[in-house]
Amino acid sequence: MMFRPMRRSKQQISAAECEQILCSAARGVLAVADEDGYPYAFPMNYLYRDEKIYFHSARSGHKLAALAKDPQVSFCVMNQGYKKAGEWALNIASVIVFGQMRLLEAGPEAESRLRQIGLKYYPDAVQTEAAVRQGAEHVQILVLEPDFISGKLVKES
Repeated sequence: MMFRPMRRSKQQISAAECEQILCSAARGVLAVADEDGYPYAFPMNYLYRDEKIYFHSARSGHKLAALAKDPQVSFCVMNQGYKKAGEWALNIASVIVFGQMRLLEAGPEAESRLRQIGLKYYPDAVQTEAAVRQGAEHVQILVLEPDFISGKLVKES
């Protein structure tokens, strides 16, 4: 597939900036096409590691039914933004990832990724381990393998 070039190319941020935002943002919005073809977008916690994006999910539900029909997704994250001195407008950098989602089979890698996601969000390793022990058998790890990543800086004014 050919992805469109950015119309306002002066606002495009570098691949390194995109990676920095993917590493540091707390959550993003994952979009899938549901079974009836409707867009279905929802906030997700995630982990960006080894040029892939990992999510945890229940083992069934709307999201997984949609992915079974069509594994193509988009995922959008943005940073906190900043204001320049004396200006009201917020400058926000966003990153959008287009790619294919796959399910990671249960096993050591899935448990390791779940633990890494937990370490990003839980206050400490002890609580992370407790959550992994309690929930690992009920969790499906999803892997987004990017086909295209693009980012831009938008000034609101």
